[in-house]
Amino acid sequence: MSQSIDTANTRTLMRDFSLEMTGKDVEALREAAPSIAPGTRVNVTFLGNEDLNMRVTAAKAVKDLGFIPVPHISARRIQSEDELKEFLQALADVDAAKHVFAVGGDPAEPMGPYGSSLEMLESGIFPDFGVEDVSIAGYPEGHPDISDEVLWRELKGKVNLLTEQNLSTVILTQFGFDTDPVATWLNDLATASISAPVRIGVPGPAGIKRLLGYAKRFGVGTSAGIVKKYGFSLTNLMGSAGPEKFLKELAEDAAASNFKGDVGVHFYTFGGMAKTADWAQEFINDL
Repeated sequence: MSQSIDTANTRTLMRDFSLEMTGKDVEALREAAPSIAPGTRVNVTFLGNEDLNMRVTAAKAVKDLGFIPVPHISARRIQSEDELKEFLQALADVDAAKHVFAVGGDPAEPMGPYGSSLEMLESGIFPDFGVEDVSIAGYPEGHPDISDEVLWRELKGKVNLLTEQNLSTVILTQFGFDTDPVATWLNDLATASISAPVRIGVPGPAGIKRLLGYAKRFGVGTSAGIVKKYGFSLTNLMGSAGPEKFLKELAEDAAASNFKGDVGVHFYTFGGMAKTADWAQEFINDL
């Protein structure tokens, strides 16, 4: 494959990349804003140490800065349907409810009526608050607590349900260090006749220790062979690492796969919003 095709595939992959922030990152987002293209999707997390006001304030800041807020809604952290409605209404009040990410969430036991994001979406109330586009989770490397059979059944169920509700769908994946599982997963999506747009989770540039810490926390494979393939060594943990090699390989794998939908990138900003945004723009400019 020629260098020009390699570059074109990587540019296509990086087109319209999205970013992630927590409710506490509003000031960091403001600082990073000059490096982020207008209209960029910015996901806002739903963590246990955040409250409704913090999440809504962050989503409003994303909107006010000219970006597209994608607030997360964690099914197992929602304690009642009334709480879900309150959150959706608060987002609608600041014009931040059009795009959301419906995810199961961390608690082993549901804190309310929804045991999964599928159950939460089955409530049917999302369109009532102006939701038009729902991101759902994908797991190319599987999930440490959920079988592959259940993951695929839930994914297909959510895609079909959102189609029935006339909502558009984006599949957003957990981050990883190895392109091989992603390539296999994309082909599995094609086999399952799923063609919704996909955003592959990628860790932004960060310290190696931090990256490995997050990988362990989220159950991502970090064997010596995998991290060497990604571009850093387990024997040297003092430096930082970026996903250049991963992205170039991913671009070729996506282009060669049987998957017919669009494939893009979602950056988990472990090293900071500004650092990730600056790195991404520099990476694109160097292609």
